[in-house]
Amino acid sequence: MLSFFSNLRISAKLLLSISLLALLSVFIASLGVMSLNSTTTTARNLADKDAEAIRLAGIINTAHNRNQQIWLLSVIEHDRPDFEAFMARIKETDATVDTAMTELERMAPQESQKIGELRSALDEYRRETAKIPPLWYAERLGDAEDVLQHDSKDAFEVADTTASAISESVAQRAQQSSVALRDQASSTTWTLILVAGIGLAVIFGLIFVVIRNQITGPLAAITERMGKLAHGDTSIEVAGNERKDEIGDMARAVVVFRDNARQQEADAIAKARADADQKMVVDTLGESLNAMSQGDLTVTIMRDFPEAYAEVRANYNKAVSSLRELLGAAMESTAAIQTGSQEIAAASEDLARRTESNAASLEETSAAVTQMDDRLKATAAAAQRTVERADGAIRVVSSGRNTADEAVQAMGRVSESAKGIDSVIEGLDKIAFQTRVLAMNAAVEAGRAGEAGRGFAVVADLVSALAMRAEEESKRARDQLTITQDDIVAAVDMVQKVDGALANISSDVGEVHALLNNIATDNQAQSTAITQVSAAIGTMDQSTQQNAAMVEETSAAARNLWGEVASLAERASKFNIGEEYAATASLVKAGQKAAPAASKATVKALETRAMTPAKPAEAKPASDYQSPVKPLPSPAANGAAADEDWTSF
Repeated sequence: MLSFFSNLRISAKLLLSISLLALLSVFIASLGVMSLNSTTTTARNLADKDAEAIRLAGIINTAHNRNQQIWLLSVIEHDRPDFEAFMARIKETDATVDTAMTELERMAPQESQKIGELRSALDEYRRETAKIPPLWYAERLGDAEDVLQHDSKDAFEVADTTASAISESVAQRAQQSSVALRDQASSTTWTLILVAGIGLAVIFGLIFVVIRNQITGPLAAITERMGKLAHGDTSIEVAGNERKDEIGDMARAVVVFRDNARQQEADAIAKARADADQKMVVDTLGESLNAMSQGDLTVTIMRDFPEAYAEVRANYNKAVSSLRELLGAAMESTAAIQTGSQEIAAASEDLARRTESNAASLEETSAAVTQMDDRLKATAAAAQRTVERADGAIRVVSSGRNTADEAVQAMGRVSESAKGIDSVIEGLDKIAFQTRVLAMNAAVEAGRAGEAGRGFAVVADLVSALAMRAEEESKRARDQLTITQDDIVAAVDMVQKVDGALANISSDVGEVHALLNNIATDNQAQSTAITQVSAAIGTMDQSTQQNAAMVEETSAAARNLWGEVASLAERASKFNIGEEYAATASLVKAGQKAAPAASKATVKALETRAMTPAKPAEAKPASDYQSPVKPLPSPAANGAAADEDWTSF
């Protein structure tokens, strides 16, 4: 059993210990969860049933009291619809009570006796109150009120008291159940604590024994032997190297350290001999390198080195020879670079002048295109405003046509009214005629009456005269009405002609509107195209300015290159590389006096062009028309003819 633990890795031992702890934790947690689930389920069931029973008892009590209030209102009500509404509400409440009673019997079977008493009291109350509707319909309101106040009173009070008693009993039982559940939970908790304590004590004891015998004890022994080895004792013997765990690995590593220490003692003697040879080599190389640091590249090592360092001597001599050849070639290249840098500087200055000319032309072109873009935008805006005015004219014409239609309709109504007036005048004419006939009859009767009817005859004559005047006025009114109708017909014709003219105007304005829309669309398209052209020219101008900046940088780089080449030649001339490179060194020194000089004015102009963005040229407005857009600049119109032909560049 112990050999099995010895062959296990320390991580496996620790994992086994942790697994035991985990198993104990899982067992305790499972036991606790099962106990808590049982307690929680019991508590939830009791709480749900008791709470629901209390709620149902409250619903029954509330509904019962509400029925009593409705009955009290019904016995004093004299309106039949209201009484029938009260009866309907009582039926609804009774249905609610019946449903709650059924649920209460299911939720609180322990209270079956009290629930039975409650049901009996409710039935008795309903039987007594059922006498009230016949008495009310018989208009015996006093008897109905007496039934409510006396006959049903005992049943009402018994039901109310029983419902309250059920609620209190259920609440008391719920409290007792809660106390019992708390006691059960406390007992479960102590049981879990006891089991956890015993299990942890046993497992920690096992873990302590395993760690002490299999980990800490062997580690202490290995630590002791490593201390002796650190103090130089290479005769130690290491136990435990047959183990297959980390302690066995450490023991085998200590054995390797011991063997290495023994090997190091043997190597120290050989190292002393090698150090003497190395010092001789280093001193010789130091002397040669000192001469090289003074600029003498003709020094080579002639002294014999030990066999291990012979290759170092050969490589040093080869490196010195290669360095002499490299410096000679560098001097020759320096002379060629000096000539090339002078040519680059001259070409850069010429390119800078031509680039500046192109940049100025592009700036003027950009300003001209910008002016064209502004003019097209102003034209597009004016066309848009004209379209808006045309829209307003169309709306005005449409409003005029609507007004003309309303005028025609109004005149039609006036014509119809005139026809009605004509019938009224005809009626008045008939009345006047009948009045005149009656006046003639009255005059005849007055003549028959003799002297006594003279006054009546005078009145009859006056009435006859008034009737004749009424007939004449009716005729004049009819004539005037006829003239009015003719005028209305003529006015209707004129309004219709005006409507036709407005329709023609509307059609013409619509065509103008379409043309203006086309103009506005074309202007916008042209403006967009000009904007794109302006952007392209701006990009070209920016690129030209960047080219100018790069030309200036190229010129500066050429001057810097010449300076660096001169500095390189000056430094290379300090080395002694032999007689074969003496002529090249003299040529380089002579070339240092011919430095290229770029034009300061050209460089300044290039820097200004590279740092300054293009500006639109100013233009004078025309004298006859003040346009919102500035006119094209004159330099942009003929700039192409004045500039130098770029193809020559």
